[in-house]
Amino acid sequence: MSLIDECGSRSVHMAHLACVGSYAVNGVAELHSRLLKEQVLHDFAEMEPHKFLNVTNGVTPRRFVVLSNPRLTALLNRVIGDGWITKLDELRRLEPFAEDVSFRAEWRAVKRAAKQDLAAIISTRTGVAVDPDSLFDIQAKRFHEYKRQHLNVLHIITQYLRIKDNPAATITPRTFVFGGKAAPGYAMAKLIIKLVTAVGDEVNADRDVRGRLRVVFAPDFNVTNAQHIYPAADLSEQISTAGKEASGTGNMRFALNGALTIGTLVGANVEIRQEVGPENFFTVGLTAEEVAAVQSRGYEPSRIYRDNAELRRVLDCIADGTFSHGDLGLFRPLVDNLLHQDPFLVLADYAAYVACQDEVSLAYQDQERWARQSILNVARMGKFSSDRSIRDYCRDIRKITPVPIEL
Repeated sequence: MSLIDECGSRSVHMAHLACVGSYAVNGVAELHSRLLKEQVLHDFAEMEPHKFLNVTNGVTPRRFVVLSNPRLTALLNRVIGDGWITKLDELRRLEPFAEDVSFRAEWRAVKRAAKQDLAAIISTRTGVAVDPDSLFDIQAKRFHEYKRQHLNVLHIITQYLRIKDNPAATITPRTFVFGGKAAPGYAMAKLIIKLVTAVGDEVNADRDVRGRLRVVFAPDFNVTNAQHIYPAADLSEQISTAGKEASGTGNMRFALNGALTIGTLVGANVEIRQEVGPENFFTVGLTAEEVAAVQSRGYEPSRIYRDNAELRRVLDCIADGTFSHGDLGLFRPLVDNLLHQDPFLVLADYAAYVACQDEVSLAYQDQERWARQSILNVARMGKFSSDRSIRDYCRDIRKITPVPIEL
């Protein structure tokens, strides 16, 4: 608990200093808060338990639905009124409409229009033509190894190789969209971006997969450009290693716009799953406790590589230059990292992730079911408003009350 970090060269331990100097310490999701108390700041939580509490993050529906998705906003306003814009819990009034066949058709039309908009932007900015009727599978967030964009890419290559083995196979067409940036000095994150674009170049040019797979890297991901991405998503990729992500808010933005989530039990994913129902959430991967157990007993990713023929073939294709014009060295640092270290357990979750993605493909084929789940996702996202987060901070930490404004 020393304020001076005694490991290696002595320095001020900023997290400890913050705990001592603060009267409240909170995580930004229930799981994050629990990990702070049980692991990261255990001794401080034991000494001053009254300091520690939770405030789950939220997002503003004004920007990420009203401004970003005017068609969905108009539909919601027509059937439940516009009160949800400032009191997001009112989205619950949408639930009965999930059973209305004609409303589900309107819902699908709104989503398809948003996908057409994004398809037009993708065509203009990248030259890649994508099908709005395909499943839009989107991962848009900062590139980082723990966010595991490379796990997503391993699945894409898996699907690609399956089609190459059987070009006549019937599959659910998908458009994989990536968005995000890497820190300037983060070489591995930049290499993952290079892998995304390299796989896209190969897949998009292959006649065997035409009309069934497309891979797009959306350039210059920022809030403005994201406003075209969130409304168009059918599937939201939230696959960070359990225990490593505090609380993303991209998962909330996607779900508020009707995307179903494929996600690990990490950060706010846990609470989204609780709210929307496990049956409306594609759960995948190890839990935080299972991650800790695997790492504590000695994790050997090379063993998983040896034992899983499909994974072995995917990694060998990356290593042998299939996606780098024969350059054997380009992706070698990434492959070596996965085989010999894999600090974020990409290979450990590979088989479960691919199997879950097969479930996603099957579910998407039933468009009535998918629309029903999409509606229920939106209807049950009321908890995740930034208005609620701010109220929690004011009530539980700042100890201040609202001041009425006379209009």
